Amino acid sequence: MTHAHITAWAVAILLFMIAVFQERKQAKTKIIHMILRLFYLLIIGTGAWMLHSIASIPALYVVKTIVGIWVIFAMEMILVRKKKGKSTNVFWLQFTVAFVLVLYLGLKLPLGFYIFS
Repeated sequence: MTHAHITAWAVAILLFMIAVFQERKQAKTKIIHMILRLFYLLIIGTGAWMLHSIASIPALYVVKTIVGIWVIFAMEMILVRKKKGKSTNVFWLQFTVAFVLVLYLGLKLPLGFYIFS
């Protein structure tokens, strides 16, 4: 399930970047945004499935879950505010901080890969 989760968020990040840089073509951006929302659900679903597979859930997994939802929130707010023509600077900062934090936690915790052991 770990590979499905990583694949889902990797595709979501790729779709997010495509949607950000495709601002001129509204029709294609709308389709990409809807597919990205589907991947948000896949990320949450596979993450919940992985949490369900743990016998006892340590506190850092709860923190990682909250920060992961924060990343999804920041991505969505960037795209929505960009579409409306509003400033996205605060959400880019939030996205960067949350993404680095969730990536660190995901690689440090035992359910992921052992890079920071």
